Amino acid sequence: MDDRDAALLRAHEHAAAWLDSLATRPVPPRAGVADVVAALGTDLPDGPSPADDVVDLLATACGPGLTAMPSGRFYGMVIGGSHPAALAADWLTSAWDQNSALRTVTPAHTAVEDVTSAWLLELLGLPASGAVGFVTGATTANFSALAAARGEVLRRAGWDVRRDGLTGAPRVRVLVGAERHESVDLALSYLGLGAPEVVAADDQGRVSVAALEEALADPASTSRDRGSTSRDESSTSRDQASTSGDQGSPSRDRASSSGDRGSTSAPTIVVLQAGNVHSGAFDPFGPAVDVAHRHGAWVHVDGAFGLFAAASPTYRHLVAGYEGADSWATDAHKTLNVPYDCGLAIVADPAPLRAAMGMHGDYLIQSEAGDPLDKVPELSRRGRAFPVWAVLRALGRSGVADLVDGFCRHAATFADAVRALDGEVLHDVVFTQVCAAFGDDARTQDVVRRVLDDGTAWMSGSRWHDRAVLRVSVSSWATTDADVAVSVDALGRAVAATRA
Repeated sequence: MDDRDAALLRAHEHAAAWLDSLATRPVPPRAGVADVVAALGTDLPDGPSPADDVVDLLATACGPGLTAMPSGRFYGMVIGGSHPAALAADWLTSAWDQNSALRTVTPAHTAVEDVTSAWLLELLGLPASGAVGFVTGATTANFSALAAARGEVLRRAGWDVRRDGLTGAPRVRVLVGAERHESVDLALSYLGLGAPEVVAADDQGRVSVAALEEALADPASTSRDRGSTSRDESSTSRDQASTSGDQGSPSRDRASSSGDRGSTSAPTIVVLQAGNVHSGAFDPFGPAVDVAHRHGAWVHVDGAFGLFAAASPTYRHLVAGYEGADSWATDAHKTLNVPYDCGLAIVADPAPLRAAMGMHGDYLIQSEAGDPLDKVPELSRRGRAFPVWAVLRALGRSGVADLVDGFCRHAATFADAVRALDGEVLHDVVFTQVCAAFGDDARTQDVVRRVLDDGTAWMSGSRWHDRAVLRVSVSSWATTDADVAVSVDALGRAVAATRA
């Protein structure tokens, strides 16, 4: 126990020093991989080492190689910092060391998960009877919800994918907007569904409802057929021709728990987006959901960071109609600011999620009320609901709304600063994302490089609409007006240097 206490004390001291340094620390790391490897050493010791010495070595060797992502001046990706209540709860989660898979074995976590799930559904305006799975991140949340979707649309077509697999199954059509996040494609690949059919998006990245309806009405259509209206089609889609005739499965009654939504010649999933990773734009959920359901499709919403717009009275209009979808995915470490390893898969009807994810074993002490493991891919998992409960309890309904509103206010400030520096904001700034250009690609890339070299803030480069862009993502509770001001000053220095 002395060894344990000494190690925890040293870990606390190093953690506190790291957090204290964030206010003034340069955001980029000061050491590379080779430097950290050299500091750690490469030889495995022959014998034991005191735990506190191990902690000291890890902290001192890794410190220079850490990026100040929890800083209020990191805008490179949609990465929220860890709210103090969530961070402390996450420390407890590790200390408690609960494998939070079974209701009766870990009642403390199950109780917290039940309460937190109800709070989340209420806060987001989603069906109170929905199931919430606490998974590793947004990609796994998409995977889990889309697994439920795959099983359900095939069940309606008379196929049991859990029992019979995909060989010989009716083809599942998956329609996505041209500017969906690539993690959706990755989840579909994991599920054996292949590349999706790509539907045109507008200049903000929002899916075209007219193009979606046309694609749904024509089961033989492909993304290549719509190449003139789909954005970046050559790099984001493949030939996905599918017909009802070659699938060996006639159209069947596809009524579900959400009501009779019509029929289509193939099991179909439509994926919509809450928060474009470049523009922050939201798909037009009301009409898109209605169109998809008229054609019997399951509708999934990828809302990695945008789903929490629903928690703000000011920005709730961005997700109007999204509650009519069948499933949703988000990442609590983004807008909600809990530590990493906490995505949320939400499905309106719990049955398809449990059918896709649930498992049984004679040695497991399972509950008739259902277990957390029924909603997630993992059997062994940490108590992810603890930090989510903590941040919701600490912030309350108004605090979460203020958090979202603050991110959006800071994004608007950055957009105004870009225009004042004679830069170009390439979209309507509706949420937390800003993409800017400063003349041609070479100059924009030079601005990005100079900002990173300056070290005051991290704003990463990207490519959007075939242009190099500087991308600002505001998603940390720690970002203050002062952080934004010094970051804008750094951007101004970089822009001025490129003029010289």
